[in-house]
Amino acid sequence: MKSAYGAGMTGNGSEWWLVDGVATAWFAAASLNQGAALAGHIVGLPVAADVDVRPTGVRVRLDSDEHAALLSAAARRLGLTPDPAVLQQLRVVIESSEPTGVRQFWQRTLAYEPGPDGRLTDPQRRDPPLRISESTELRPLRNRIHLDIVRPATSVAQVGLGDGSGPYGVRHSDPDGNEADVVPAGALGDRDEIADWQAVFSAMACYRTSSPAQQRDLVAAAADLADDAGFPLLVDLRPGLVILDSGKDLWERDAHGLDIGFDDLAAAVQAAARSVGAVADAELPRFTQLFLDAADVAAVRAFWTGALGYVPDRRSGVTDLIDPRRLNPVLVFQPLDVSDTERRRQRNRIHVELAVPEDVGAARLETIVDAGGTLLDGMDGRWQLADPEGNELVLIAGS
Repeated sequence: MKSAYGAGMTGNGSEWWLVDGVATAWFAAASLNQGAALAGHIVGLPVAADVDVRPTGVRVRLDSDEHAALLSAAARRLGLTPDPAVLQQLRVVIESSEPTGVRQFWQRTLAYEPGPDGRLTDPQRRDPPLRISESTELRPLRNRIHLDIVRPATSVAQVGLGDGSGPYGVRHSDPDGNEADVVPAGALGDRDEIADWQAVFSAMACYRTSSPAQQRDLVAAAADLADDAGFPLLVDLRPGLVILDSGKDLWERDAHGLDIGFDDLAAAVQAAARSVGAVADAELPRFTQLFLDAADVAAVRAFWTGALGYVPDRRSGVTDLIDPRRLNPVLVFQPLDVSDTERRRQRNRIHVELAVPEDVGAARLETIVDAGGTLLDGMDGRWQLADPEGNELVLIAGS
């Protein structure tokens, strides 16, 4: 096995790998409390890090590998074990004949920040990066892939997209016709005790913090409350920010299937946040998912389940596929008219890229082919594949 981080980034243990260009590690944990202990250690260090705490572990992404060995040692002391095999990052690519106008549409709609190579990124680095790639290929018909974007109603109004189309009046298109359903969301409820929470397909509260101690205390309190309730709360730390998230639909009883009311947990977490002085930012919550139209939903859904290692939603009749660690976007599938042959034959303007550690690239390629994927092209850690209906997935290992 090659050294951690891939080429040029060695000496800090095999738990750290380059994933989408970022030094990344996953440490398996037995509870949110155990993961929160590692998060609390990290926020006290002079290091820029994204920390995603889950009931089964913690993902850490570092802008610099300077403190990687120190963080690995802290994880070991807490009994957390590394597992690089689960690391992956999805991103969305739009091929466009009008990249400037397309980029402007998506930057405004998503509230993303511009980066190099036509990339747009979520400032909180939670939702998938989006890259605009120039293409002269004409593809005039509707894509079979589109995005759902859910933001607070005030944020959607400020974007100024105008009247939408489609059955719910929320469909908008960029200059090339790539579609986004931009859904305005509101408060989780009308109780003052949960006023900090927004219902953006998930229940989410975003808290600004002014010190590492404040951040550490809020994360510890939220983890303790969620563990006591038996609820798999998502807890993400960014510099000066703590994001608390139920996961899509999981604030609803039929989705989580637990003997609890989420509103009570939300109220307790809100009280804890306010007690440490954290301040809610009602404009930050955002939820993004990918929608795929398919003539044979079962076959296409089976491919993406195997290719991404996703799991199906527990509810009958719901086609959602979910990252088991809820670190990557939900995929949703809906029927496409089998008689719409021209649209089915047209190559999408949108495709998905999947970044994995260099050491697992070959195994993941085999998994994707076994799931029904067709290898179209590829070499040197980059492979272009297609699902049973031609939706493309590009696998990228080690960069």
